[in-house]
Amino acid sequence: MAKFTIRDAVEGDIDDILRLILALATYEKAPESAKATPELLQKNLFGPHPYAHTMLAYVEGKAVGIAMYFFNFSTWTGKPGLYLEDLFVEPEYRKMGIGKALFGELGRVAEEHDCGRMDWAVLKWNQPSIDFYEKALGAFGMKEWEGMRLETEGIKGLRRFRVSEATQ
Repeated sequence: MAKFTIRDAVEGDIDDILRLILALATYEKAPESAKATPELLQKNLFGPHPYAHTMLAYVEGKAVGIAMYFFNFSTWTGKPGLYLEDLFVEPEYRKMGIGKALFGELGRVAEEHDCGRMDWAVLKWNQPSIDFYEKALGAFGMKEWEGMRLETEGIKGLRRFRVSEATQ
């Protein structure tokens, strides 16, 4: 069995990051939804104000796994939280412990930042991942919470609720 390594991504990894994002989008049956570009990744991961952090897993010099995360804040715990946006391991490299090791590194980061919790979403049809999260990690589904989202046009639509300077 090949050995693997995990490290924080650097700017020179943008092509590998994008390749893994596209592989994840294909696995999740939504390749048309992946809009990331090298320019957007450079700006938003490695620019002066990075919005997310990325870890990459390597086997024999090839990036085969990715974990992308950012920090949020919990009003209930009064602490930061780590939100795992995406974790993906190429199918032919699964069952090597890479996913568990990526979670181990995420746990280290969460502890270093005194995070009160780690959160992520999983597609309801992705039973293999749900089983892994529950059985291997001890994670639990938040059945009482429903994920909500606004995309670009919905965000723009919020303009109608702004308090104008004239009414202040």
